Amino acid sequence: MTHEYNIDAAGKRLGRLASEVAVLLMGKQLPDFARNKVSDVAVTVENIDMLDMTAKKKASKTYDHYTGYPGGRREYNMEKVIADKGTAEVFKKAVYGMLPGNKLRPEMMKNLTIK
Repeated sequence: MTHEYNIDAAGKRLGRLASEVAVLLMGKQLPDFARNKVSDVAVTVENIDMLDMTAKKKASKTYDHYTGYPGGRREYNMEKVIADKGTAEVFKKAVYGMLPGNKLRPEMMKNLTIK
C-alpha cells in the first residue's frame, strides 16, 4: 500500500518545506517505520517555482562541486543554479541533504516528484 502525499509549495519557505518532505520520504510518520528500509511513500510537490526565497539567501547560499582534478573545486551561488537548472534543482539538493547519508538515500529520492 503506497502512501501518497501532495504538497503545494506556493508561499512556503525552502528549508521548512524540504525538512517536511524529508520526514515524509523517510516514512517516520508511519507505524511500520524502520531505519533500514525504504518506506513505500510517494511525495509530489507542486508549484515549486512559487517557493518563498529571499534575495539575500539567493545571493549568499553556495553549492560546491569537485571535478576530480587538482584545482577543480567549483562554487556556485543559488542564483546561478536557479538560472541554469531551475528551482526544482535547489529543492532537490535541500531535501537530499536532509536525508540520512547512507545507501538508502538515492532510493528515497526516487520517491520524490517535483512538478
